[in-house]
Amino acid sequence: MPTVMIIGPYRFFFYSSDGNEPRHIHVERDDRVAKFWLDPVVLEVSGGFAPHEIKRIQDLVTAHEGELIDAWDKFFGR
Repeated sequence: MPTVMIIGPYRFFFYSSDGNEPRHIHVERDDRVAKFWLDPVVLEVSGGFAPHEIKRIQDLVTAHEGELIDAWDKFFGR
């Protein structure tokens, strides 16, 4: 389960078995995990986060979208 980055309380990661899905990132804080598709950034699963926090996380995913896509492509060999 490679961690791509940590920003504040959020850990951005994907599972090593995710390669058969479109590019995406999981974002974890405490016992909550959201999932966002990349390119374009779209929320897939909110994972128990409050709407205002999802907005904050989505802004972070959007701001780092290029880095997240690069990490995905490097890990999965695309």
